[in-house]
Amino acid sequence: MKKITLLSLLMISAISVNAQEPVKVADEKKEVKKIEYNKWTVDATLGQAKGIRPYSAGYFSSSSGFFGKPEANSFSLATRYMISPKFGLRAGFHFDELKNAKDNGSLPFKMQMIGFSVQGVVNASRLFDIESLGKLGLLLHGGIRVDAMTSKTENTLTTNQNYNNSEYNGGLILGVTPQYRISKKMSLMFDVSYQNNIRQHFNWDGSNAAPNSNLSAQMITTSFGLSYSIGNNDVHGDWAVVKENTLALEEIEALEKRVGSIETLMNDTDKDGVADYLDQENNSTAGVAVDSRGKMVDLNKNGVPDEMERYFNSSSKDGAKADAVNRFINDGYVSVYFDSGKTKPTSISIEGIEFIKTYMKNNPSKSIVIYGHADETVASANNDKLASERALAVKDILVRSGIRAARLFIASDSDDSSGEKKSTDARKLVRRVTFKILE
Repeated sequence: MKKITLLSLLMISAISVNAQEPVKVADEKKEVKKIEYNKWTVDATLGQAKGIRPYSAGYFSSSSGFFGKPEANSFSLATRYMISPKFGLRAGFHFDELKNAKDNGSLPFKMQMIGFSVQGVVNASRLFDIESLGKLGLLLHGGIRVDAMTSKTENTLTTNQNYNNSEYNGGLILGVTPQYRISKKMSLMFDVSYQNNIRQHFNWDGSNAAPNSNLSAQMITTSFGLSYSIGNNDVHGDWAVVKENTLALEEIEALEKRVGSIETLMNDTDKDGVADYLDQENNSTAGVAVDSRGKMVDLNKNGVPDEMERYFNSSSKDGAKADAVNRFINDGYVSVYFDSGKTKPTSISIEGIEFIKTYMKNNPSKSIVIYGHADETVASANNDKLASERALAVKDILVRSGIRAARLFIASDSDDSSGEKKSTDARKLVRRVTFKILE
């Protein structure tokens, strides 16, 4: 069997580069953005801040409940930038004024805080894939906050409340922010944040904290607010339908199609060593030498491939030659092939008919049976008719070539199940006509 030559390999390379049109996204006249959503957001909140600890004796924030009486003493204004649809950064300014609730039993105090925070933000709805909640959303945030803390609690004869004295403190802040979108670009926010200062020497009432508690101050803030999305898209960035890496996906799909096409071109249906895209006779007989175009070599143009002819001539006795030829025909090595649903032989099957014609002329006493075959892709009744018509078509060609009709017999062998139904290549080998010599 002939192997693929260097010229074939070069042609394969050329096909893989030039046969398929290169992927040119620009030619499709599409403007594809990798990520489309509003990245900037402005958040404003108003709520209640409560210092949990530390306090000196006689001072406290609430006497009933965890939050005590509601009081608007905390305000924040922040801007947020989403680095990706799921993660972003927020920077904001804060103002808090902590004091005792009226008639709660605590001694009067007041502590003012002006601060700045930098936090990471997570769009939990996207992170946990719960965007099916519709207008509801959820953010998680955490980072650091630094404050200028000024006591506004007046000193007494017995206590030093550091009146009008200030210090800078800072710590960690964590929070959760449920959201509800009230318009395309605006949402209502409810935020709960917890702050733990790792540098704070004042109690919340203004006095100096005890050495064992002055570095672990705690505050909790609950607030409502509005979030407004800035950008060209109509929908708030936290709810936008995000298209990520669209361009890359299109390129991958195009590449997969190109690879699939190349694999199809490289199929070798008749296993002669020549890929189908180069093979002009893709049903050549197994073991017979072919040229670079996949055609069985027949230099003397007698309708018998040279490989077969040499094999027959190598037998020393005429009887051995006849037996070899008979086996060759009866075992189905000589076949005529058809396209799906067709009764006209394919152009590459002419050599098979030529072989039988030559045999019949060289053996005028012989008769043959022409068997028509069909694959199992249609109903059996239709297959039987198709197989018979294929056999008749081959008989007609042989008769027109000078073979007497009385020496040719027709038979149908439809519904050939030797090949897999799902294999296109296997079905090609089933759609054929074979021959059997009558002794």
